[in-house]
Amino acid sequence: MARKSVSDFEEDVRSHGGLKRTLGKWHLTALGVGATIGAGIFVTTGTAIVGDPLRPGAGPAIIFSFLLTAIACGFAALCYAEFAAMVPISGSAYTYAYAALGEFVAWIIGWDLIIEYAVGNIGVAIGWSGYFRELIGHFGWSLPSWLATDYRSAHAAFVQVGTAGSVVDVTTQYIASAWASAPHLFGLPLIINLPAVAVVALITVVLVIGIKESADANNAMVLLKVGIILFFIAVGLFLIHPLNWTNPTTGGFAPNGIAGVSAAAAIIFFSYIGFDAVSTAAEETRNPGKDMPFGIIMSLVVTTVLYIAISFVMTGMAPWQQLGTAEPMITALRFAAGPPALLNASRFIVSLGAVIAMGSVLLVFQLGQPRIFFSMSRDGLLPPVLAKVHPRFKTPYVGTILTGIFVAVFAAFANIAEVVDLTNIGTLFAFVLVSAGVIVLRRTDPDRPRPFRVPWVPVTPLISIAACLYLMTQLPAITWIRFIIWLAVGLVLYFTYGYAHSTLRHRRDPVGGNE
Repeated sequence: MARKSVSDFEEDVRSHGGLKRTLGKWHLTALGVGATIGAGIFVTTGTAIVGDPLRPGAGPAIIFSFLLTAIACGFAALCYAEFAAMVPISGSAYTYAYAALGEFVAWIIGWDLIIEYAVGNIGVAIGWSGYFRELIGHFGWSLPSWLATDYRSAHAAFVQVGTAGSVVDVTTQYIASAWASAPHLFGLPLIINLPAVAVVALITVVLVIGIKESADANNAMVLLKVGIILFFIAVGLFLIHPLNWTNPTTGGFAPNGIAGVSAAAAIIFFSYIGFDAVSTAAEETRNPGKDMPFGIIMSLVVTTVLYIAISFVMTGMAPWQQLGTAEPMITALRFAAGPPALLNASRFIVSLGAVIAMGSVLLVFQLGQPRIFFSMSRDGLLPPVLAKVHPRFKTPYVGTILTGIFVAVFAAFANIAEVVDLTNIGTLFAFVLVSAGVIVLRRTDPDRPRPFRVPWVPVTPLISIAACLYLMTQLPAITWIRFIIWLAVGLVLYFTYGYAHSTLRHRRDPVGGNE
């Protein structure tokens, strides 16, 4: 339970060598927007609106789900901003937990953050692949289906198509064909999501080259995707049919009441994962005391405004029951009443926007995970090779490459539905611990300079904790089981490696005994 002081962190930076400080407040805002606007709004919103067998949908009241989640994230963002300004060291919530709650909790949250960044990026890569497939279809191109999906999705689609009397769309038929057309290896069909692997490999190369180059590439992608989202909103405003919001035969504006709004909020939390990724670049920020709080809070404000506008327009364009697809914005354009030429052009532009949007999310999350590994390795809790900095590019290149391999391998075979809920619960848990850490550190280190201070402590952090725990309770039981198993594996690794190799323990007791 030994805590690592801010002075200890600063000493580690001096002795091991820090990362290059090149980022300003607008770089950080763009990183936050780039990480946040992506697979969540483009993929999971449809399920949140319509619901699934495990939970009711919100219908047009999805805008209240976005507000509910934004409020929870807003309180958490204030807590992140205080820590990021006070402890401008790479590592995000892991670093903050080490300073406030001790090494054991820091390990738990560091292991937990792998769910947010690496596992979450698997889902983003899979979603990117689906929109990429839609995009190239506008040019008359297509990949063999067995090179563009995963094993379990192909099997599920194959069963659905084979069910007597079932009616399926063109996309489901395409995915189902992978089961029959794939070559076989050892008697099993060889099905792999090649676009997902390829984009992860490309992003990994960009990140190894350098943080400044990565941030510049992200800035360009953020400007493009925000422009395309604004285009969708502008077009959609002229295609709104108010009866889609108020039709009594479909349940009206909020067909499932507060239960639907709450369940949807837990799903679309995936749309907000990313603003906290700004804090992983604290060690590469020119003026972290001012720029980190600005970047974290501003990115959350920008994305919330865009999300509410998108959901308002989307549910007005088409009956909400039709939007439960993996491409809800494209589906809304398909069902909207308007000039065919405009609708076809809009579907192409939205497909392009989704590819760009999720590409920038991949970049920022792939940037964040190696920096978590970097900090944990520098503390001795992971092997020292993960703290190696490239002599030329000044990036944690070993961790970047290993993260890329991990994400690419699982993105090739995993199903997006299996990772979204796990990512949500892992991130909410991190928010809870960071918020608790603000309260603890205000008591244990009250004199530490805080360039940004959370207002109304402990009320604000307690509201953040309560809101995040409430959203966690809205997730299915199977997600909790998977999360507990993941944490149990992490505890085994800590007690078999991290505990014995902790640099903090050896610094305080060189002979290896306890503090």
